[in-house]
Amino acid sequence: MSRALQPFEELVELDAEALRTWCARTLDALGREREDIDAINVYPVADGDTGTNLYLTAEAAHQAVEEAFAASPPDTAETVRAMAHGALLGARGNSGTILSQLLRGMAGVLADGCDGDHLARALAEAATSARRAVAHPVEGTILTVATAAAGACATGGTLVDVARNAYEGARTALAATSGQLDVLERAGVVDAGGQGLVTVLGALLQTVTGQTPPDPATAPRRPAAPEPHEECATDGGPAYEVIYLLEADDTAVELLRGRLDALGESLVVVGGDGLWNVHVHVDDAGAAVEAGIEAGRPHRIRITHFAADSAAATGRGERAQRAVVAVVPGEGLAGLCAEAGATTVRTRPGEQPAGDELLDAIRRAHAREVVLLPNDTDLRQTAAAAAERARAEGIRVALIPTRAAVQGIAALAVHEPDRRFDEDVVAMTAAAGATRYAELAVAERQSFTSAGVCQAGDVLGLIEGDVAVIGTDLAETARTVLDRMLSAGGELVTLVVADDTPPDLAPDLERHVRRGYLAVDTTTYHAGAGAPPLLIGVE
Repeated sequence: MSRALQPFEELVELDAEALRTWCARTLDALGREREDIDAINVYPVADGDTGTNLYLTAEAAHQAVEEAFAASPPDTAETVRAMAHGALLGARGNSGTILSQLLRGMAGVLADGCDGDHLARALAEAATSARRAVAHPVEGTILTVATAAAGACATGGTLVDVARNAYEGARTALAATSGQLDVLERAGVVDAGGQGLVTVLGALLQTVTGQTPPDPATAPRRPAAPEPHEECATDGGPAYEVIYLLEADDTAVELLRGRLDALGESLVVVGGDGLWNVHVHVDDAGAAVEAGIEAGRPHRIRITHFAADSAAATGRGERAQRAVVAVVPGEGLAGLCAEAGATTVRTRPGEQPAGDELLDAIRRAHAREVVLLPNDTDLRQTAAAAAERARAEGIRVALIPTRAAVQGIAALAVHEPDRRFDEDVVAMTAAAGATRYAELAVAERQSFTSAGVCQAGDVLGLIEGDVAVIGTDLAETARTVLDRMLSAGGELVTLVVADDTPPDLAPDLERHVRRGYLAVDTTTYHAGAGAPPLLIGVE
């Protein structure tokens, strides 16, 4: 049995194993309280996922620590850095992102020592760094609770004294949050993020004392009324939550902060040393991602549509009945699918999302029933595994084997959440299956294909995944591919173009279809950056 599951006597100093224990107990405690914390989540957005986001952030920290121990027994400094780095990579939502910065702030001090004095200074640095990371700090939130925890142990003392004082200071501050924000007072709850931080500090206290901490509920924890108050609604607020990891230097990040602050609200940028986690609520998700592209290299991009989450939060924290999760290339398609109510996972050139990313998206959809659209043949097994893991958590998941983004668009177009689940899945599957798909790509090297030998720089026209046309001109190759596809009939052509595709290509293809196929309609979408030059769908 690992030490993470065993009680032990009061500690004088946190060592690597004790930090490992703290991570494990934090994850366990947040797992038990996740639904309760979700249920009181009314600020900054009443989307009922703060507990889940904190849990997923803690899960990423715990996994990073376990991986460090599996490689070779780490020392204390390596353990605390692994914990903070894992939380940074896996931070979810507003509160999860702030929690990752709190852990990062603590790690900078605890790497030099883990006695009572160092823990007191670590909590102070954590509270300060978290406030710096938030564009517009608000009292009555997790930031207030963090500051109170640090202030309660400012004089230092033994490790046990500091841990206990921090926990009690946080409990007292948490109870006061309901009177610091009108939205909390009217809902009759304390701050959800603050509640989560008290849980994290409670796990720390248990780690150093071996005893279960007292109940943190010093104020009402659940809404007094079954219906959300007007102040808890998302009407009038930004439509999307955008989160991504960003590789960029400090100067670029400072400019990014200013640009994102002008675009939206709830801006939190955490990290450092070239790697950052960016969180913001905006109406223009594409602009938020484009700002990241200009600053550096964004990846692990997650866009969540608050309209779907608002439905999920009806009754405060209850799951929506049904949601759609779609894997798409390019931020433009991600925004398009998000506008249709889908939770999206964005692919990156040459990379496929891992099963954990798909499972995370299913969880973020916060629904009892989820339709999963992988939109890639090579992703089907990974998607199937993620769906199976989600089913083990009690979520009903239907995997529609869409093989291209245009099939996913067709499926999403006929999605009706008010239908019976099975009927909706059948309709979406039929729409996807009735859509033939093609893609244009540029050959990177000489290669043998089903259409012959191609040279580096040749334009390849792939129909249903196989190379059918090899050309030297993008427009000419696209016309040839369209003609071959429409020779078998069709009523609607869907064109999806990337940012770096020549701007006259789509209009040229639309004219080509109008001239040669009078009964066929054409629709064009912009995929944004990171997508193939052209995707074609024929229904």
